[in-house]
Amino acid sequence: MAQKDNEKATKSSPVRHDISLLTKDDLYIFNEGSHYRLYQKLGAHLLERDGVKGTYFAVWAPNAAQVSVISEFNGWNKSSHPLALKGPSGVWEGFIPGVDKGTRYKYHIVSRHNGYEVDKTDPYGFYHEVSPRTASRVWDLDYSWNDEEWMKERQRRTALDAPVAIYEVHAGSWMRVPEEGNRWLTYRELAPRLTEYLNRMGFTHVEFMPVMEHPLGASWGYQVTGFFAPTSRWGAPQDFMYLVDYLHQHGIGVILDWVPSHFPCDEHGLGYFDGTHLYEHSDTRQGFHPEWQSLIFNYGRHEVRSFLMSSAMFWLDHYHIDGLRVDAVASMLYLDYARKPGEWIPNKYGGHENLEAMSLLRRFNTEVYKNYPGVQTIAEESTAWPLVSRPAHVGGLGFGLKWDMGWIHDTLSYMSKNPVHRKYHQNDITFRSLYAFYENFVLPLSHDEVVHMKGSLLNKMPGDHWHKFANLRLLLGYMYAQPGKKLLFMGGEFGQWREWNYDSSLDWHLLAYAPHQTLQKWVNDLNTAYRSEPALHEADCEPAGFEWIDGTDAEHSVIIFLRKGRSTGDVILIACNFTPVPRFDYRVGVPRGGVWRELLNSDAAEYGGKGHGNKGRVEASSMPWHNRPHSLTLTLPPLGILFLKSGG
Repeated sequence: MAQKDNEKATKSSPVRHDISLLTKDDLYIFNEGSHYRLYQKLGAHLLERDGVKGTYFAVWAPNAAQVSVISEFNGWNKSSHPLALKGPSGVWEGFIPGVDKGTRYKYHIVSRHNGYEVDKTDPYGFYHEVSPRTASRVWDLDYSWNDEEWMKERQRRTALDAPVAIYEVHAGSWMRVPEEGNRWLTYRELAPRLTEYLNRMGFTHVEFMPVMEHPLGASWGYQVTGFFAPTSRWGAPQDFMYLVDYLHQHGIGVILDWVPSHFPCDEHGLGYFDGTHLYEHSDTRQGFHPEWQSLIFNYGRHEVRSFLMSSAMFWLDHYHIDGLRVDAVASMLYLDYARKPGEWIPNKYGGHENLEAMSLLRRFNTEVYKNYPGVQTIAEESTAWPLVSRPAHVGGLGFGLKWDMGWIHDTLSYMSKNPVHRKYHQNDITFRSLYAFYENFVLPLSHDEVVHMKGSLLNKMPGDHWHKFANLRLLLGYMYAQPGKKLLFMGGEFGQWREWNYDSSLDWHLLAYAPHQTLQKWVNDLNTAYRSEPALHEADCEPAGFEWIDGTDAEHSVIIFLRKGRSTGDVILIACNFTPVPRFDYRVGVPRGGVWRELLNSDAAEYGGKGHGNKGRVEASSMPWHNRPHSLTLTLPPLGILFLKSGG
């Protein structure tokens, strides 16, 4: 009935061109690249003017000869509801009476170039049809938030000296409903289940792989077509707001993957939008990504900068997001990324740096921190580009944190080796200390490590069943012991055997078996210790928080170091034995006498270990060792890690 009323109202109602949300100032700063709230003016907006309700439409298509709204209300007629060009701005607009919330629509664009015609999804649409359908929906962003307490405290919760333990999640495959055809959970169904799990496991934040609308599920969300819309696969915008709100109310921060590096070639998307290369470079040496078969934004075009900046601010403004992790930053920074000689165009100085992308990223970070000091921006940057997580005013890119891709490569390379060979690769496990504080790092055991035939974390580990679990406990303990914030992809915490599959649930049935239960308990206890012990998190990004005792015992594949608290003066000793041979009477130099209490031991029986340890505590002797005034005589468990706290 509502659709019939909608059709009746709009078929007889002309498009009104005397109503506009765009001011001259809007158009000016949009065209100069500094409009950071464009979503308030472009797209589809429910309005009431002169007692008439309807929807205002506005879209940027400067090279179009004609733009019209096609919709269910006009039978997808390409000529009945034309928009009008707003001066020289390139924006087409119009108010259509009677168009209600939920109405499906697209823009039909006729280009001035070769008569090219195409139907496009709204680049600024708040809500879209469920893929594979591609229409946008008229929608609002009304929602009553209940996360005031979190929003007041989040700057403390996301600070560099706070414990940040991130659980990375793909919302469509974390958990499914097998009794209903293996369907995915909706945002609202996910909210209580995921929140309870995160709190039970002790994680502080969740990072969602891209929830922005995307046409192909197999892209995992990284091929975005809707930069202002959560995917409708799992619910409406307000449903995603509910999920964020629920997480916040229960003390969990929310980080989103944001993908300004590229976008798909699908006809309904941004590519060749008005019959010209509007959002992407026209030259394929700059505008086409050969590795991902996707299009690359023209970061030097002012309107594109406004588009991307507005997208970033949108998620912070309307979805209360606590962090944006920017995907594939290296592909933005380097003009020759994934290209052979002759396949790229140097910058004006002859170099391979993308100057326009650098400028955009600096502006992005500056604006985010200016408007939202409690938010963190995180770069997935895989090279040695300097000062990624240093402020723009000192020449940095301005991110708050950076993924340590070198650490994960070296560490997994080391851990995948047979322990008998590890003594020849000691440098792989110690090299990080040379650069650990050049940036503010996140240590990412992410989804990238468990796809494309790489094997799950558990299956990467060498040896038999017991050795695999012991090695994985050691790997996870080593990550939590290292300086830097933590990130663990879903399934790693209980030992998923198979690689991640975006189209099915995690193998939760494995938790019926003791080795998976005890591994999960180990991760829980690691999170608890990391959060409760200032020495393990306060100086994650400061050299003063870390000190080597000995990283040179390659013959026994042992490393020993300290983590130190800033506010409390606490000291925690970390001892790692990367072989399956227990080390008895292993002497370790320490800076303090007295009792050292065993906080964690990965070989404890409760974690599935063999029970080698130090009976919970060790008394330091006055014998100097490792250039320290005192020493401990320890039992180092096989394939194990110890956390011992001074004064415990």
